[in-house]
Amino acid sequence: MENLDAKSISLWIMATIYTIAGILHFVIPKFYLRIMPPWIPYHKLMVQLSGIAEIALGLGLFFPQTKVLAAWGVVLLLIAVFPANVYHFQSRTRKDPPTWALLLRLPLQLLLIYWAYTFTY
Repeated sequence: MENLDAKSISLWIMATIYTIAGILHFVIPKFYLRIMPPWIPYHKLMVQLSGIAEIALGLGLFFPQTKVLAAWGVVLLLIAVFPANVYHFQSRTRKDPPTWALLLRLPLQLLLIYWAYTFTY
């Protein structure tokens, strides 16, 4: 078992966040369906597949044997979902988070990518 240093705690937080986020794709799929860009086909299937990917990657981060591969997967997943975040900002409604939060999420994505990248070596 790893020592409980700041990096280990950070990894566990990340793993928990992605696992829970993946589960939410199945608990509140309407939210994720609403932010899917129209040019992406099979919205329901894509939401389900991205949820499965987040769960698998999140769980993979918990284990030393799969941590590096899962971290690379998170980096790729964050890049892949970026267009949905842009679309969400561009097509926001009153049901959505405030405009400033949706706008802030765009550069925050780069920090999340960097955070995942720190576990790839």
